[in-house]
Amino acid sequence: MPLNARMDAVGDYPFDRLRALLGALEPPTGVTPIPLSLGEPQHAPPAFLAETVARETAGWSKYPPMRGTEPARAAIAGWLTRRYGLPENMVDPETMVIPVSGTREALFMIALAAVPGTKNGKKPVVLMPNPFYQVYLGAAVMAGAEPVFVPADSENGFLPDFASLPEDILERTALAYYCSPANPQGAIAPMETMKTLVNLARQHDFLLISDECYSELYYGAPPTGGAEACAALGDDGPGAMRNVVVMNSLSKRSSAPGLRSGFVAGDANLIKRFSRLRDYGGAPPPLPLLAAASALWSDEEHVVANRALYAEKYVVAEEILGGKYGYYSPAGGFYLWLAVGDGEAAARALWGDAGVRVIPGEYLAREADGHHPGAGYIRLALVHDLETTRDALTRITKVL
Repeated sequence: MPLNARMDAVGDYPFDRLRALLGALEPPTGVTPIPLSLGEPQHAPPAFLAETVARETAGWSKYPPMRGTEPARAAIAGWLTRRYGLPENMVDPETMVIPVSGTREALFMIALAAVPGTKNGKKPVVLMPNPFYQVYLGAAVMAGAEPVFVPADSENGFLPDFASLPEDILERTALAYYCSPANPQGAIAPMETMKTLVNLARQHDFLLISDECYSELYYGAPPTGGAEACAALGDDGPGAMRNVVVMNSLSKRSSAPGLRSGFVAGDANLIKRFSRLRDYGGAPPPLPLLAAASALWSDEEHVVANRALYAEKYVVAEEILGGKYGYYSPAGGFYLWLAVGDGEAAARALWGDAGVRVIPGEYLAREADGHHPGAGYIRLALVHDLETTRDALTRITKVL
C-alpha cells in the first residue's frame, strides 16, 4: 500500500545502523562488554526521586493535564530564572512553559507546529549542526522542510556558523536547531554567539530552538542559554524570547533518563501553537513524575555531585588517551569524539576484539557539499562509573 515517502529520506536511525554493522559479531569470550555507544547516564539519580513518586501514588489514577501542573511549570520557570540570572518575571510559567515527556518528542513535534508550507514563497529550510542529534533531521523531513547541514568541525571549533549562510538559504529558513554544549563534540557557544543566533532568528523571522540538554554538564564556566541571551538583548515581560524556544531535560542533568521528563519554554505564541498540536498527539508526563521533576528542578546539590563524577572521568581519559586519536577534553557534555581514520572499522574492531561498543561518527552526520564531518570519528559516551570507564579506555588503546 502507498506509504509516506518522506520516511525514505530519513533513513535508518544510527543505532539500527550500528546493529547492522556489528551483525553477528560477538565480543571476546570471557570479556565483560562495555557499551559506550548510547548516551544513557548510569549514575544513580538522587534518592528523593523515587521517594517523591512513592508519595504521589494517587496521581496514577488521573489523566495528567496536557500543559502539566502549575507547580511543575513554576518549578521550571524558577530554575530558568535562577540558573541564568533572568529578570524575575521574564519567563511566565502560564504562557511560556510546558513540561514534556522528554525533549525528544518536543524537538520533533515543534517542527510540525512551526514549519510553514512555504517560506517567502519557497520550500522552507530547517538548519542544523553537522554532526547532529538525529531527531532534528526526522523532524525537518517529516515537516516537509529541506534540511540544511551546517558543518561543526575542528576548523570552526565544532560550532556551526549559521550567520555565514547564503541569503537565499536564510530567507527560506523556518527553524534552526542549535545544541550547546554540542552533541557529540562538547563545544560550548559563548554569549556573543548565542546573541548573534537570536538576532539572526529575529532578522530572518525563523524559530531558534536552543537544545540545552547537556547544559549542566560543564567543566569550566556554565554555558550560556538561549533565555540568557534573550535577557542580555533586553528581553523582559510580555513578548520576551520572541522567535526563541529553549528545551532541556532531566536525563543528563539528574541522571534520570527513565523519568522521560523535560520542558519547552520560550516565545508565548509558539508555545501556544505547540500546546495545541500536543492536544492532538502528545503524551503529557504522569502526575507522580511531574512531582518528581519539580523536586529535581528545585535541587542543585545532586547536579553538582553528578558533574563532579564526569569531571573525574575526563581526568582519566586525558591520562589514557592524551596525545592519541586527536583527543581533547570537551568543555561540556559526556562524550569523547575521537579521530580514528575509519569509524566503522574501529567500531567493529573494538566490539569484536575488546568488547567495547562505540558508534561511528559518520552515523551521526551527513555528507554536505562534499564534506562529511563525522567520517573518520567514533563517539564514546562516558556514562559508566570511573573504573569501568578506565577499563574501557584502556581496552581501546590496545586495539586501535
